[in-house]
Amino acid sequence: MTQLSPTGNEFVASKGSDLTTSTFTRGTNLSGGTHEVINPATATIETTVELASLQDTDAAIERAAAAFASWRAVAPADRGRLLRRFAELVDAANEELAQLEVRNSGHTIGNARWEAGNVRDVLNYYSAAPERLIGKQIPVAGGIDVTFAEPLGVIGIIVPWNFPMPIAGWGFAPALAAGNTVVLKPAELTPLTAIRLAELALEAGIPPDVFTVLPGKGSIVGQRFVTHPAVRKVCFTGSTSVGQQIMRGAADQVKRITLELGGKSANIVFADSDIEKAAATAPYGVFDNAGQDCCARSRILVEASVYDRFLALLEPAVAGVQVIDPALPEAEMGPLISARQREVVSSYVEGDSVDVAFRGDAPEGPGFWYPPTVVLPRSTSDRVWREEVFGPVVSVLPFTGEADAIAKANDTEYGLSGSIWTRDLGRALRVSRAVEAGNLSVNSHSSVRYSTPFGGFKQSGIGRELGPDALAAFTETKNVFYAND
Repeated sequence: MTQLSPTGNEFVASKGSDLTTSTFTRGTNLSGGTHEVINPATATIETTVELASLQDTDAAIERAAAAFASWRAVAPADRGRLLRRFAELVDAANEELAQLEVRNSGHTIGNARWEAGNVRDVLNYYSAAPERLIGKQIPVAGGIDVTFAEPLGVIGIIVPWNFPMPIAGWGFAPALAAGNTVVLKPAELTPLTAIRLAELALEAGIPPDVFTVLPGKGSIVGQRFVTHPAVRKVCFTGSTSVGQQIMRGAADQVKRITLELGGKSANIVFADSDIEKAAATAPYGVFDNAGQDCCARSRILVEASVYDRFLALLEPAVAGVQVIDPALPEAEMGPLISARQREVVSSYVEGDSVDVAFRGDAPEGPGFWYPPTVVLPRSTSDRVWREEVFGPVVSVLPFTGEADAIAKANDTEYGLSGSIWTRDLGRALRVSRAVEAGNLSVNSHSSVRYSTPFGGFKQSGIGRELGPDALAAFTETKNVFYAND
């Protein structure tokens, strides 16, 4: 078994991640232990999950490395058939997976059904990929030159707690399609759907050790993905601070990484837009999943001439958000993931320095509930305007003119997502090209489609997930020259 040596890297818990402050040194407790899975809507224990130890992690990685040679040798058409069979089983288990997510993550049942369906769709999309990993024949003198897309090996995927099913699928589906083996660590808080997906993969005929789900602590399992030499790439979704630490650790082995990190996205509303529609949809651009979304449009910029009107329209829209038991079909927002997350969110709002314009409703009693909240920052330097709250809190500020809107939208270390509301096609084109973000929507709040690339600018990440180009992140280009004689 590979022994762990000290790295000097510390992983700090933050948004969407359960990596905890820990440095691997001699004498550190590296046992797995157990974790009680809590239902966020009721604050009751759902089940207890065994967590992987360091030894378990090493063993899983080494089994995945051993399985790599046979998995990459599976004929492309057969690999595609296995992924389609996996998708069929996920589809058949949609309601089971959705109900698990409601209890484990507090997601509304409508969202959870969509999320399970997204895993199915992503698997189906990449099931066509094995037969389309096409290289090039490049004209050269004295022979033939061709390129091959070769799989990397073992891929370590670290999934956050805010969207456990879709983000897992965005990693493992293209990785498996490209011929890699996968060891996936779900967030400690939300492991249940990932565990079930691994069982469905085996039922579909994916060979043992090709796709392994390993519940565990980030300080043990996640960090071992970074330090174990058999793991050739780490995919991480979570906070920018943890992503930076993974990046530093990966540098020791020049290890490939894909990082999808924080966001503080702008929703820009121009005076010529459909103000009624912009105000009616704004709550759903930020309060979906209780605001625990790196794409949340948590900064609303409104042209000054329509600022008061927009706020007047926004208030009833916020009041109309159905924050109720997430298992009910009419639920539109559920609880926060944990008591700790509620404390974090509250710290941005409670106090004399924050002007709360209005709030929606939220249940009282058990569960980690927090009402949809609209605040009016005093300046762009306010903490609630600059930092990622990761909760149902949105800030609204006016702007004067196109240049001011772009400057305010770009005045952040993040660049993940955003929306632009205008009827002027030329303005939509100018502003969308000028805003520094990887995923923008005009007159909507759409961020993610499995057939298009997803990722961020600046400190919102490195690399792209989804779409036709994601496979390139899970392969290396090999160039081979064949001489004529």
